[in-house]
Amino acid sequence: MEKNNNRKDSREYLANERTFLAWIRTGIAIIAFGFVVVKFSLFFKQFLLLTNNTELSHTKGYSSYIGIVILVLGVSIFPFAYYRYKQVILQIDKNQFTNSKQMPIVLTIILTFITLALIAYLISTLN
Repeated sequence: MEKNNNRKDSREYLANERTFLAWIRTGIAIIAFGFVVVKFSLFFKQFLLLTNNTELSHTKGYSSYIGIVILVLGVSIFPFAYYRYKQVILQIDKNQFTNSKQMPIVLTIILTFITLALIAYLISTLN
């Protein structure tokens, strides 16, 4: 009977580790997205120089700032993921697991806000 309990415990710990790694992958994906946004502004500036478009080349672009904010968001996921990982290990050890509602909600709100800001910025550059 003890063998099944050990197997169950190892599956719980492994599931916790997979969840932690999923959060890390999410952070890396957000960092990559922020990097693309920053590089897009550099690409756009180079494109304007190549096409000799002096009219738009003097405008102030905010995609670099938005990209940096997205990068910071991606990096900030790592400590939260680690904290949650350690918290779940302690809960598994005590057999008192409770799910977290805060981290997904906060991440969803922040990503929605940043995405809406990026959409608003892209719409404003169309004019």
